[in-house]
Amino acid sequence: AVQLKKSAPNSAVTPPTVRRSRKPVPTRPRWLTVLSVFTKNLFLLLVLVGLVQMVRKVALRSGDGGSSVAFTDFEGRIAGMEALVKTTAKMIQVQVEVVDRKIESEVGALRKEVTKKIDDKDAVLERQLKELEARSHRLERTVEELRTGNWLSKEEFDKIYEDLKEARNGGYGDKEVTLDDIKAYAREVVRMEIEKHAADGLGMVDYALASAGGMVVKHSEPHLGGEGSYWFLRSARKGVHNDADKMLKPSFGEPGQCFPLKGSSGFVLIRLRAAIIPEAVTLEHVAKSVAYDRSSAPKNCRVSGWLQGKGTDFPDDTANMFLLTEFTYDLEKSNAQTFQVLDSAGTGVVDTVRFDFSSNHGSSSHTCIYRLRVHGHEPDSVSMIPMQS
Repeated sequence: AVQLKKSAPNSAVTPPTVRRSRKPVPTRPRWLTVLSVFTKNLFLLLVLVGLVQMVRKVALRSGDGGSSVAFTDFEGRIAGMEALVKTTAKMIQVQVEVVDRKIESEVGALRKEVTKKIDDKDAVLERQLKELEARSHRLERTVEELRTGNWLSKEEFDKIYEDLKEARNGGYGDKEVTLDDIKAYAREVVRMEIEKHAADGLGMVDYALASAGGMVVKHSEPHLGGEGSYWFLRSARKGVHNDADKMLKPSFGEPGQCFPLKGSSGFVLIRLRAAIIPEAVTLEHVAKSVAYDRSSAPKNCRVSGWLQGKGTDFPDDTANMFLLTEFTYDLEKSNAQTFQVLDSAGTGVVDTVRFDFSSNHGSSSHTCIYRLRVHGHEPDSVSMIPMQS
């Protein structure tokens, strides 16, 4: 009973037992384990060899005063020790070989795994490098296009800004132009350009347009396919084919809406709707995006003009003819290409033009003329016309 009373207060103040969580023992590398086993076995072998040597020395020293029986007993013990040492050495060698094979197997598997991961990473890096190289090429192309693009220069922008500022203030005051004003001006410019180009695609008056009075008065032999020359004579008016006016009408980019002339060289004689001072000539062919074959497009061309006058015939040649322009139609550029009249033409007035082509882009059978336009302006005074005749 006394013992129970004494133990009661002690149990009341005993602190609760705290369980300590065992920390996970880090696993030792396998090569350390192999090295430890090999070191222990080697140490044991050395101890045994040392013990054998000590026993042999003791036996040799005591052999002089002892009997042959004792020497024989020592020899037997030494032989037993040597056998034990050999057996232990063999066991150690076997264990080392087993461990070595395990290590070699695991190292080989690890080497294969690492090699596979390296190959996978190499393939991923190579693919990413190719993608990066492709992006770099695209970026270089974009930068080159931006660099070579026909952008508005700072001087041109400053001039537009000052003109807009002056127009907004009416020549008075110095009120700054806002961003909304610039946007409104840009919209107006775009609208005017759209209206101008929607009129005839170029925004320039065409004095050879058939619907406005222009007409083909002569041309070289047409390419009729299988119809034959009799069909041409039957369907022609004064040596001009009924479809020749296709050269003076909008084709709206439709392939085949042209007038084909036989061979790779030929000519077309056009009477304009009025006498003008020529400024430019436009030759149009089917666009590359919708064309089946553009080898029939004219290549080396020459345009001449003169003032024929009304009520006269159209001779094959005239002393009043003068060169307006010479050019080469380039298939890599826009399908409608405009060429300015030479400065040597001066202010000569013409009402008739002759379009000659000496080659095309490869077709030996025919050359297609989709549309030919003549641009310029009418003289300010009618009195200028007789002066040029």
